[in-house]
Amino acid sequence: MARPAPAPAGTPAVKTGRGRWAGPWVVAGGLFLVYLVLSVGRFRRMEWASWDLGIFEQAIRAYAHLQAPVTDLKGPGANILGDHFSPVIALVAPVYRIFPGPVTLLVVQSALFALAAVPVTRAAVRFLGHARGIAVGVAYGLSWGIQRAVEFDFHEIAFAVPVIAFALEALLARRWRAALLWGLPLVLVKEDLGFTLAAVAVVVAWRARTADRRAAWTALGVAAGAVVFAVLVFTVFIPAFATAGYGYWDKLDGSGSPLDGIGTKLTTLGWVLIPTSGLLALRSPLLLVAVPTLGWRFLSGDDHYWSTDWHYSAVLMPVVALALVDAIGTARRSDRPRLRAYALQMPTAVLAAALALSATAMPTAKLAEARTYGKPARVTAIEQLLDRIPDGATVEADTTPLTRLTSRCRVLWIGGSKGVVPDWIAIDNGSKWAGEDPAVYAGRLHPGERFTLVGEADGVVLLRRT
Repeated sequence: MARPAPAPAGTPAVKTGRGRWAGPWVVAGGLFLVYLVLSVGRFRRMEWASWDLGIFEQAIRAYAHLQAPVTDLKGPGANILGDHFSPVIALVAPVYRIFPGPVTLLVVQSALFALAAVPVTRAAVRFLGHARGIAVGVAYGLSWGIQRAVEFDFHEIAFAVPVIAFALEALLARRWRAALLWGLPLVLVKEDLGFTLAAVAVVVAWRARTADRRAAWTALGVAAGAVVFAVLVFTVFIPAFATAGYGYWDKLDGSGSPLDGIGTKLTTLGWVLIPTSGLLALRSPLLLVAVPTLGWRFLSGDDHYWSTDWHYSAVLMPVVALALVDAIGTARRSDRPRLRAYALQMPTAVLAAALALSATAMPTAKLAEARTYGKPARVTAIEQLLDRIPDGATVEADTTPLTRLTSRCRVLWIGGSKGVVPDWIAIDNGSKWAGEDPAVYAGRLHPGERFTLVGEADGVVLLRRT
């Protein structure tokens, strides 16, 4: 039997073993429960800061009924493929058809984020041993980037997180073909992730350059193909579904300087690298996979992209975790005693950092609060009010009520109906942003139409066209 090719210099030896160990799946199962409690609990409390869950439910609901993925919240008849190129979300459609409703999306997202813990933990155990490997796996699962994404609605990047994790696990194991195959679905997750696939392929080419030159050349071909495909998505595919073209160029329009907001950008970079790896991930070429995502975010003029909030850092967490594993494997062979000691202490350190943040500043801190597990009376009252809207009605709504309606009504964004006159209007007017008389506001939105107040519950008002 032929011996396997020797690992390149500086590459940690892979521990092989035929036995299967359930530890990574136990870690994933525990994380899944944590994510589920956080996301579903937030839904039950109606604590939403965005319309994204409603948008994705509209698209997936359409897929589930074999229709074009129209998201009326983005504008009447808007096709989501003209907003972001994310055909991968159609995979949720069969599950949604059986279990229709926004909670299905939250369950799927929780499962995907948790699934990524399997390759992260498995690779860490293979390289670092059971204790350190479990520490890295749990630290990934409780990392701030994942927790922020769990807290913020549903997003297509939930599919990218496990795909990247499995691709990098295969790369670390020197299974070049598997790494490339795992990375290929990224082009169907979101338009910018073609560049992330290219980065994965470049790292494969670099690692395989001496042991398997054919694999290295194949990887370079994949990298080139991924870049070409990404360019086509931006310039051809998305504009084919959106008459106005790609709608996010203004986020990268070159206005201002890349140094604008540099303090916030450097703070975010510090959060990406310090509590998750103690900067040790900088010693691994795997960190190159994070460059495309960090690049477009930091070039953007939208400060939402710079911050540590929302879901934008989730795809970076498995990259940094596995770059840390790779760097530890190399550093522990160093002839510098301090570097070896630092590297071997890092799994415990990143776990401690994740646990400390989880108990204080992250969404998991809410697990110790009784309100996390209950459903407020105000939510029940709002739901009873919205139940007065019949199935199939056209509704104009804002953030608070829309997630209770998108599974059974045609929902338009308030003020964005573009000439479509709704049967009902449901808005959260607790701050009186629509004035003391919401019916007057509705009349201004739709001149010549009359709307009558049907009811109110904790600031949410319901109006019907009469």
